[in-house]
Amino acid sequence: MSTIGTIVRRLLGARKHSEPQDNKEMSFLEHLEELRIQIIKALIGICISTIFCAIYSNFIVEKLLLYPLRSAGLKSQVLSPYGIVLLYMQAVLICGLILSMPYTIYCFWKFVAPGLLPSERKYISRITFFTTICFICGVVFSYLVIIPVSLKFFSTFGTETIELNIALDQYVSFILVLLIGGGLIFEFPMISYFLTKMGLLTPSIMRKYRRHAILAIFIISAIVTPSVDAVTQLLLAIPMVLLYEISIIVSALTKKENLKNRTSNNDK
Repeated sequence: MSTIGTIVRRLLGARKHSEPQDNKEMSFLEHLEELRIQIIKALIGICISTIFCAIYSNFIVEKLLLYPLRSAGLKSQVLSPYGIVLLYMQAVLICGLILSMPYTIYCFWKFVAPGLLPSERKYISRITFFTTICFICGVVFSYLVIIPVSLKFFSTFGTETIELNIALDQYVSFILVLLIGGGLIFEFPMISYFLTKMGLLTPSIMRKYRRHAILAIFIISAIVTPSVDAVTQLLLAIPMVLLYEISIIVSALTKKENLKNRTSNNDK
């Protein structure tokens, strides 16, 4: 609770105007106004990305969205008259969200940055860049590994009397959860880096609560995974455990960097 309280105080209580000539604290309404501006900017970015994806909707649906399904040897079907239109709309929106994610992350950090200390604020560009890279890696991992393996696992349950056809609306929901979920999961190292930079997290704390974290990871993977099979849940949980271990290493390196910077500042 103290960690959450510290973050809230920094974002709401210690947030300063970015202009050097006005160093007073922002009021609560000014916080809300700044948040509103960044949300509008992020939504504009999503709209632009979605329009761009709509231009290439045929390529997105035929070559990207349905490719894992065809590779697994499964057939798709539409169960409603408007199913095809809904499929294209969902596909375009998914790709628009993913394509605009770097700019959305940038807007988030633009809102957070004024609430950070000057020594922390200089790392924002680095954090934004690697946060985007981590998200993209998570999306690619889900698309190339988790989704194909899961679909091939499902395809083994067909029988001579029961043909396994995939309803496209449920397939799109399946894809959406795994792509976005995979992207967010791969943010573990960057979250660890950011919190350690702020002095809110240490590698010793992460090692101490490793067992609790692993249990929480398997619970989260069971809740987030749109299917009930153990294979998909393990495919999601195992990378999360590995990323948690990587996050401990990132936290340790960041803590060492903090101590080094603190020592150099004291020498000055």
